[in-house]
Amino acid sequence: MSLFKRVNVLIMAFAMAIGLAACGGKKEAKVTITAEGVTPTETKNYIIATNTEFAPFEFKNTLDQYVGIDIDLLSAIAKEQGFTYELVPMTFNEMLQAVEKGEVDAAMGGISITEERKEKLDYSDPYFEGGIVMGVDAARRDINSYEDLAGKTVAVAVALGTEAEAYARSIQDKYDFRIVTFDEFSEVYKDVLNGNSVALFEDYPVLGYIISQGMELKIVSDIERKSPYGFAVPKGENAELLEMFNKGLEDLKESGKYQEIIETYIRQ
Repeated sequence: MSLFKRVNVLIMAFAMAIGLAACGGKKEAKVTITAEGVTPTETKNYIIATNTEFAPFEFKNTLDQYVGIDIDLLSAIAKEQGFTYELVPMTFNEMLQAVEKGEVDAAMGGISITEERKEKLDYSDPYFEGGIVMGVDAARRDINSYEDLAGKTVAVAVALGTEAEAYARSIQDKYDFRIVTFDEFSEVYKDVLNGNSVALFEDYPVLGYIISQGMELKIVSDIERKSPYGFAVPKGENAELLEMFNKGLEDLKESGKYQEIIETYIRQ
C-alpha cells in the first residue's frame, strides 16, 4: 500500500473513532465490577461515575467492552484493595455534577485537578499527568527538539483553538517557526505525515494513543503545561475509598502494573 493510501486509511479510521465518541451523551446500563475473590456481601459496593467517551482513558473496544487507562486502573485497584463498584457512564459534565452533588460515591474520567474543583471535590493522589508534546513523522531524524526548528522555514501544525495552539504560539518567536492551523485533528496529522509541516503540537495522551494504534508519528519533546488527573469524591465524603485508591495506586506503581496499563494505550 502506498504512503498516501496508508495515511488516509489511518486518518479515516481515527476520525471514525473520534466521531463515534463525540456522538455520546446517552446514559447506558450500569456495569458491576466485583473484586477478585470477594463477594458483594463481604465489602462495601461503590457507585462510580465515568466519562466513557474519552479515549484513551475511557471508551468501548470492538467487543463492546469498557476499556482505557482509567477503566483498567480502577479495576486493578479494586481487585488489589478488595472493594467492588458499579460503573455508571455519563457525559463529562453529568459526571462532575453527580459527584459534586453526592449522587455517586466517586468519579474517574480524565478529571483534571484544579483549585476551583477542590472547593467541591476531594481528590486522590494524581494518577496521570497530561500536557502538550511535539510530534513528528516517525521517519524524521532532523527534528528532535524545539531548537531544531530555529531559523528554518517550517510549519507547525496545530488544531485551531486548542491548548496545543496556545502553547505553540507562546514559543513561536523564541524558536522562529511558522504556524499553520486546521479545523480538524485529522488534518493536522495528515499535514505532518504528508511532509507539508515538520511538526505538530498535541495533548500527550491523545498523541500517544494514536501512535499506539498505528499512526506513524513519534513524540520528540518533554510534556509541557502539565495537567494532573485525579480520582474524585464529594467534598468531605468517602475518605476510606480515597485511601484505598491511593494505596492501590502506589502498589500498582511498585509492581510495574501501572506502567503496563499506561503502555497498553500510550506509546512514544
